[in-house]
Amino acid sequence: MAYTLIETVTVGSGGASGIEFTGIPQEAGADLVIRLSARGSTTGTQVRVTFNSDAGSNYVTTNLYGTGSGNASGTYSGARINWGYGSVSTDTANTFSNGQLTISNYSGSTTKSVSADIVSENNATAASQNIAVGLWNDTSAITSIQLSHTGDFVEHSTASLYLVTTADATGATVPAPS
Repeated sequence: MAYTLIETVTVGSGGASGIEFTGIPQEAGADLVIRLSARGSTTGTQVRVTFNSDAGSNYVTTNLYGTGSGNASGTYSGARINWGYGSVSTDTANTFSNGQLTISNYSGSTTKSVSADIVSENNATAASQNIAVGLWNDTSAITSIQLSHTGDFVEHSTASLYLVTTADATGATVPAPS
């Protein structure tokens, strides 16, 4: 597998309501990966994902999560992928959640499947671990990705977008299998 960095966004002073990647290059058969280090400005916040500014009810997510004192699962249908709970304003100061989201065959002409994980860091039983699978019920190629938090992303939150391909026997980059 070859990871090629497309773009990194770091939230500046004052925070940001969202992080967006636009102008995503199209590569047949390749995948996209987002690596996130983030903290939200409010309590109980989820990291949310939409594609191509689609705010319609075209998404389904199933989450499995644990909090250190229990666990649960749930399914959500609606206007976004629910990536999971990240670090929030009441967590240990200056800690950030870390996660990875993978979008398979993002430029193909079929619906887009997503797998994700995220873990919050907190010196308390309220820390959370989440894994999720999702589906964007649209056949369009993904050209932009929007990340949001129930509150704002705080300063120093960072998201990096990677193109994932494989390398053939000669070392040349070829699309990853779907």
